[in-house]
Amino acid sequence: MVERRIANSRLHEFPIALVISRQIFTGVVDYLVTLLNVCSADIRGGTRLLRAAAVALVLLLGTSCTRTSKPGKLEIVLVTKALDTEWWQRVKAGAEMAASRDPQVRLSILAPEREIRVDQQVTILEDQVLKRPAALAVAPAGLSEVIPVLDKARTSGIPVLIVDTDVPWPSKLTFIGLDNRAGGRLAGEYLIGKLGGKGKVAVIRGVLGVATHEERLAGFRGALAKAPGIELVAVQPANSERALGMNVMEDLLAAHPDLTAVFATNDQMALGAAEAIDGHNLTSKIVLVGFDATYEAVRAVIAGRLSATLAGYPELMGRRAVEEAIKAARGQPVEARVNIATTLVSRQNADEFRN
Repeated sequence: MVERRIANSRLHEFPIALVISRQIFTGVVDYLVTLLNVCSADIRGGTRLLRAAAVALVLLLGTSCTRTSKPGKLEIVLVTKALDTEWWQRVKAGAEMAASRDPQVRLSILAPEREIRVDQQVTILEDQVLKRPAALAVAPAGLSEVIPVLDKARTSGIPVLIVDTDVPWPSKLTFIGLDNRAGGRLAGEYLIGKLGGKGKVAVIRGVLGVATHEERLAGFRGALAKAPGIELVAVQPANSERALGMNVMEDLLAAHPDLTAVFATNDQMALGAAEAIDGHNLTSKIVLVGFDATYEAVRAVIAGRLSATLAGYPELMGRRAVEEAIKAARGQPVEARVNIATTLVSRQNADEFRN
C-alpha cells in the first residue's frame, strides 16, 4: 500500500501547473469583465479603454484556446531493447492493440537494431526526452547507461514506466514485467526433476549486467543449490542472439563432453544451442530449456528439440505497458507494479502456446 501511494502521489505533480494557470486566467478574465462594466458607464470617455480591454480579452482567450481546447493526440512512446526477434514483435503487437482502442492516443514504438546496442537506445531516449511525449515506457537495455537519461525525462516532467527489465530507479511510476527470478527457479526445478537430481549443467545467458538475465540466472542457481548432485560447470554469455548461442554451445560441448543439461536465459539462444546439439546427434541426451515461449521455441518443444521453455506472455506485457502509460499521461493513478505470470511449457502443455 505504501508503494502504491507513493506511485500515485507522483502523478499529482503533473497537473499542478495547469491548475495554477487556470486560476490566473480566471482572475484576469474577471478583472477584464469588471473593467468592461466600468467603461460601459461612460461610453464617451471610456470607448477607447473599452476597445483596448476587449482586444486584450480576445487575445487572452485565443491564447488559452490554443493551449487547452485542442489537446490533440496523447503521444505515448514505447522504447524496447530491439525489434529483431519474435518476442519483441509480440510485445509490439500487444502495445499496438492497446493504443488502437483509444482514438486519442498516438503510439510510437522505437528500438535499437540489436539488444546489445545500448548506445543506440540511449540516443533514442535522449531524442524522445527533447520531444516531451505525454508518457514514456522503457525496456532498459542497460542500467548505468540508461538511468541518467531517465533522470532527464523525469526532470522534464515526463512520466516514465519501466517494462520487461526492472531497474533500481526510484522515480519510475511502475514496473510491468515478469518475476524473472521465479522463472529461473522453475527452470532449475524442472532440470533437477529431468536429471533425477544428478548431472552436469551449463547456462547460456544474455547480456552481462542486464537485470532480466541476472534474475533468471539467480533463480536458477537458487534451485540448483538445493540439489547437491547437480554441478553447474559453466555460465557463458551469448547476448540473447541465436548465432552466438550456437557458437557458445559448440564450445561447451567441446569443453564438457559429459554435459547433461543446458539452460538458456532466452529462446533465441536456446534455439541456437539446439542447432549445435542436433549437429552432434545429442538431442536425446541433453536436456535443453529456454525462456520466453516464442512460437518457434514451442514448436521445437513439440518436436523434441527443446525439452521446455518458460512462457512470459509478451502481448500481455505490451498491452499493459501502454494501458498504464495512457493512465499516467492523463494524470490517473497507475498500478505500483504489474506482474506478468510465468508458466513452464513442456510437451504436456505446449499445444496451448502454439501459434
